[in-house]
Amino acid sequence: MRINYLLTSLLLIATAALAQTGDEKHLTNVKQLTFGGDNAEAYFSFDSKYVSFQSNNPKWGLQCDQIFYLDVTKGLKNPDERPQFISTGKGRTTCSYFMPDGKHILFGSTHLANDSCPPPIKPYLNKYLWAVYDTYDIFVSDLKGKVVKQLTTEKGYDAEATISPKGDKIVFTSTRNGDLDLYIMDIDGKNVKQITNQLGYDGGAFFSPDGKKLVFRSSRPKTDEEIAEYKKLLSMGLVAPTDMEIYTCNVDGSDLRQITKLGKANWAPYFTPKGDKIIFSSNHHSQRGYDFQLYLINLDGTGLERVTNNSIFNAFPMFSYDGKKLIFSSNRNNAPGSRDTNLYIADWVD
Repeated sequence: MRINYLLTSLLLIATAALAQTGDEKHLTNVKQLTFGGDNAEAYFSFDSKYVSFQSNNPKWGLQCDQIFYLDVTKGLKNPDERPQFISTGKGRTTCSYFMPDGKHILFGSTHLANDSCPPPIKPYLNKYLWAVYDTYDIFVSDLKGKVVKQLTTEKGYDAEATISPKGDKIVFTSTRNGDLDLYIMDIDGKNVKQITNQLGYDGGAFFSPDGKKLVFRSSRPKTDEEIAEYKKLLSMGLVAPTDMEIYTCNVDGSDLRQITKLGKANWAPYFTPKGDKIIFSSNHHSQRGYDFQLYLINLDGTGLERVTNNSIFNAFPMFSYDGKKLIFSSNRNNAPGSRDTNLYIADWVD
């Protein structure tokens, strides 16, 4: 899900921008949980008491994203406190998620390939790009940071894993077939099945509350020029995430539907607690590509409603399993000149 590259680019530009102000009627009692660096992709444990997340907070001695978990009922004792470290501290990590037992966390990591952070991507054709490192695999760690299992061993990118609320399946993105497609496997890593098969980047998938559907972001290059560029970039381990829409499908890949047709970048989708709507991040409204707000939309693509207003970057929303809380990443409350993106939790008003 490549948060580090997105935030670096967005926040460098956004430093001089003024925060927006306005009503956020779905959010009350908004509370800041982290205080420095880029903190993102915070996802609840099944009991909704904890979140796992990734951070590159330099105060915690980090060079690139590593995985942590935090008790959201208590928060940090002080702004500089480092939560429990889950990943190895080697390589780069992404996309963590609590296992159903509440005692383990899965995440993507490059640590088997190299102890150091992978090198940053090089500029190409003046485009904003994400790296798709083929050294990513999916691992499971206990809550003390000991890796107990490796779930993927195929050559290529394996990451962006999330778990069904039913606790039986994992969805993830892989390049094992030469394209960025969705796959589903059992909770133990067995019985891997390909779900999407159209050319383009399918990623950031989540299950519906009943475990029967998936929602995800996708790029769909159409013209010969777009297809050639997509394939060229992918051969270099890169994708351009500036043109993505939200899709849904059944967990077997059937009934594939495009939900948004907004243009620009629509991503980080998640089903609402009742499963009748999708919350997601989008910059379709803005002349400035770095202005991302949260939106709600019905499953048939109608009823678009803006959720956030009080900052210029809001993304990675997830509802607690009881439907009472929303956690998300935002650059609200930043001091002038700050480039931080922090985790926020709020009571959800339906």
